[in-house]
Amino acid sequence: MPSFASGYGDGNRAFLQAFLARNTLTLDTGKPIIAAISTQQEGRPIQAEDITVEDLDSFISQANQKLSPLDLEIRSTFHQQNRERVYALINTTSDPMTQLATTYTADEIIYVKKLLDAMFEGRNNRGRKEAMCLSAIDAIKLGRMAEKRRETQTENAPQSTAGMLGPKEAEVMLNKLSAEGWLEKSEAGFYSLSPRALMELKAWLVDTYNDEDEDGNSRNKIKFCHACKEIITVNFFRVQRSRNCPLCDTQWDGEHYVGEKTITTASDYRAPTGRRQINNRPRSPVEEEEDEQDEDDMET
Repeated sequence: MPSFASGYGDGNRAFLQAFLARNTLTLDTGKPIIAAISTQQEGRPIQAEDITVEDLDSFISQANQKLSPLDLEIRSTFHQQNRERVYALINTTSDPMTQLATTYTADEIIYVKKLLDAMFEGRNNRGRKEAMCLSAIDAIKLGRMAEKRRETQTENAPQSTAGMLGPKEAEVMLNKLSAEGWLEKSEAGFYSLSPRALMELKAWLVDTYNDEDEDGNSRNKIKFCHACKEIITVNFFRVQRSRNCPLCDTQWDGEHYVGEKTITTASDYRAPTGRRQINNRPRSPVEEEEDEQDEDDMET
């Protein structure tokens, strides 16, 4: 185990720079960084396998002391699929959408809001469905859909063209959001919020999507694990073998899921392998969307 000098020095600055370049960090991705820093500081080879979670926590703790006056903090959560702890740099004060305004255009920010609305208020989140994700083709379709106003919207209200993106523009935006660590794309082709996004948008998601119906009953579309208190968008992680809910003791029927399984287990689900082919290759979501747009233009 390397011996780290006390205090904040060049090694800590190097660690923070490496962190900022990656958006997120895990123990596995952090080990080589700390090993390289330790090798340079101690003048002897330090192997990545010699780095422990305590070493990583020490670097993060010292970094947070310097970041706190800037309203920034490195926080962590468990990845909902593999249960790996993920660390991300979070802005603790400003509105997340205000932060996006520094790197995205107004139309792109509106598109992001449409993505979030579709994930948490779309057709796959009604009744007993709780998908909280979006297929690639649906995400691209959102680009040419008019923005829906959440407040005082009427049927006769003029539709805004703000946030309208073509299929290729929408695909570029989705790739950008994924590369920057805001979205994750599953093997089945569904986009969902990444651990970084769930940490960064936590308060905003609750304020935006958890409200009351006309009868005053709460509608909590953003749900939290009763054990770790983090947002759940994929499944209910459990260590007990019982299929009964630990709170209400209701038995799970084995049919209703949380996450993309809500969609992929439905009888009308069409898997990506069922797409039409061009030259023996599956059509991309952009190609399918452009074809649908051409068909709509012909009908009109």
